[in-house]
Amino acid sequence: MAVRAMNSCVIFRSAATPPLAVSRRCCCVRQLTAFSRHRNRSNSHSFLRCVPYPLSHVTVRNYSVQNLVEMVMEELASIHKRGRVRATSELESVSTGELLEDKLKKGTLQKGLLLEFKKDSERLLLAVALKPDGKKNWMVSDQFILLVFDDQNGITTSIKPQQVTFIVPGAENFEPTEISEFVQKAHDNLDPALLEFAWNELLEKNESVTVQELAEMIFGSAEPLETYCAHLLLSRDEVYFAVLESKGLSVYGPRTANQVDELLRRKLAKEASEKEFEELIQFLRSAKQMPHYDKPPRSSWKAEEKTWHKIESLEAFAIDSCKNDDQKKTAGMILKAMGQAKTSSAAVNLLIDIGYFPVHVNLDLLKLNLPTDHRDEIISAAESLLSTSIDLDEADRIDLTSLKVYAIDVDEADELDDALSATRLQDGRIKLWIHIADPTSLVQPGSIIDKDARRRGTSVFLPTATYPMFPERLAMEGMSLQQGKLCNAVSVSVVLRSDGSIAEYSVENSIIKPTYMLTYESATELLHLNLEEEIELKILSEAAALRLRWRREQGAIDTATIETRIKVTNPDHPEPSIKLYVENQADAAMRLVSEMMILCGEVIATFGSHNNIPLPYRGQPQSNIDASAFAHLPEGPVRSAAIVRTMRAAEMDFRNPIRHGVLGLPGYVQFTSPIRRYMDLAAHYQVKAFLCGEPLPLSAGELEGIASSVNMTTRVVRRLSSSSLRYWILEYLRRQPKGKRYRALVLRFIKDRIAAILLTEIGIQASSWVSIGVQIGDEVDVQVEEAHPRDDILSLKEVEAV
Repeated sequence: MAVRAMNSCVIFRSAATPPLAVSRRCCCVRQLTAFSRHRNRSNSHSFLRCVPYPLSHVTVRNYSVQNLVEMVMEELASIHKRGRVRATSELESVSTGELLEDKLKKGTLQKGLLLEFKKDSERLLLAVALKPDGKKNWMVSDQFILLVFDDQNGITTSIKPQQVTFIVPGAENFEPTEISEFVQKAHDNLDPALLEFAWNELLEKNESVTVQELAEMIFGSAEPLETYCAHLLLSRDEVYFAVLESKGLSVYGPRTANQVDELLRRKLAKEASEKEFEELIQFLRSAKQMPHYDKPPRSSWKAEEKTWHKIESLEAFAIDSCKNDDQKKTAGMILKAMGQAKTSSAAVNLLIDIGYFPVHVNLDLLKLNLPTDHRDEIISAAESLLSTSIDLDEADRIDLTSLKVYAIDVDEADELDDALSATRLQDGRIKLWIHIADPTSLVQPGSIIDKDARRRGTSVFLPTATYPMFPERLAMEGMSLQQGKLCNAVSVSVVLRSDGSIAEYSVENSIIKPTYMLTYESATELLHLNLEEEIELKILSEAAALRLRWRREQGAIDTATIETRIKVTNPDHPEPSIKLYVENQADAAMRLVSEMMILCGEVIATFGSHNNIPLPYRGQPQSNIDASAFAHLPEGPVRSAAIVRTMRAAEMDFRNPIRHGVLGLPGYVQFTSPIRRYMDLAAHYQVKAFLCGEPLPLSAGELEGIASSVNMTTRVVRRLSSSSLRYWILEYLRRQPKGKRYRALVLRFIKDRIAAILLTEIGIQASSWVSIGVQIGDEVDVQVEEAHPRDDILSLKEVEAV
């Protein structure tokens, strides 16, 4: 005989088996006293008592190891004999193999029996049968047993036969109030090491075992408590035994040694993974409680691969971009462990709470996965251009540095694409120059930088940041027009007739030296001052008025309205600084620049048509509704909003100009923003190649293919810019004092007295109920009731004018 000590319980093996080392601290035989059918309270304190049998009772010097083992075996047999009580008739019925389902159908399930049933996917309950409930079901009084072992108030439940997973043999006339004690005692005495002992013995003998037989084997008794303990051990076992028969009386067979080794390896890996997961959850809870300035930086979550994998899954779930089911499962586990609902919004809030996301994270930007940074190879190529580039058009450039050049843009503009000059000829006509930055003097079609710009399609302008189409230093220092510096340009010169139409034009490579960098506000102020020394700016304004009048005569529709810009400083802070700018597109300086850009587009379309140059010609069919139909509406935002709602979709052609009904032009090409719009850059490639007498780099078909991809990206960016602007406008309104009044212009009625209104001080459209008597074009006072930027909620109510 050989002895193996396991978890304070001596396990005996026959002499035929290989010897195992005796390695435990204590050797004792665990005696499980019977949990009496009548549950004698006076003996309950000795329930599942561990009775030690110290080896010191035997004189080791006088006995061999074999004699010592025989003595312990005799003692064990005596214990088993004393503790074994014959099974009740109920146990005998079950042990003969009667199926649970058959037992229920035969009606042998009776009041007072103790049974286990499946409540739901996560809970097994121990319950006492109370009475039948219809033909098949039974009413039972239950307690939690799988997840919770503390006392619970019993709940009466109706169960179906197929829900029953185990009937505790011999447990008759059981009281529901005794379930908690029974469960606690069973739980206190569950020792998984006992299964390893049984597995060794049964594997050697190649035998299977029932629950009752296992109870006899490891506890020396098949009384209700011992049998239930054996059932729990087997039902939770994932390593040693496999179910050979699952109906009614389950039979379990030992797995092979190789199978057990593999399952133990998996179990250890699972436990390690569960430990890592619990450590992550604790860290998340800790980070959630930290003040904003103490939260872990975003980079710290990426320091360890195992942590980053889980956070990455949570982020993917938050922005609805999970790549596989594993990411969804991981995110769901984290949210559940944190007590959160399994929703994307809950994931977003959790990531904000731990500091991974800033409070005002731009979810749309993350969801769209637009490129924000430039790859190292692109930056390297850009730096190379800045340091070694040679202007191949230098000999062909005309010198326009003597002209006074005005660059007018918003005050925070990073890229200056265009500038203006003007003079009055001796015959009284106005001559204009629209100078456009010349990025093609640095970037060639098909180059690595060109391909990256094409992929991006456009620069992205958000309230929180700008993501340029070209690497920032290349765009700012190499391409952008800069005050007081010599700059390469493509200059479009135009001589206007007195009615505003084009009399003459030219397109040339040039070199200019911008004189002024003006904001719209400063340009407007200069116009109002009417300074003699800035006569050129006055001529530009006069030309703009001529052009607007001429275009309206050609059927152009004025869609000028109020436009809002927002600049956010330190956007990652919970309360960043927000600056709001409301601009009227009918403002003198904005009108001036807009008309000059439209004029440039008309000239390039005419130039391309006359020289058979494939270009991205843009057009927009005239609306079926005549503009006179809107004459009754107040001029300005009200009329513009009504007209825009009737406008038809824009069109493109790549061989010939098409009419642009809204602009009132026979043809139009966007040409004035080659640093920030790729299709403008493509037009530059074509025009520059023609000017230099070189083959055109792009055919009409190639242009069409490029435009298809770029326009798709541009639409996405436009939606992103719009949603980002609206978010920050709502955040701006959320911060304003409660009860603050805003002037609002009624644009139209949506339904009954619900009107679409424009907050003229903010530049945002919304809806609100307005009182009877208010008409389209009227102004009303409103207050903000709710403003929730994350949920895109803006609720307004009309208030009585002061």
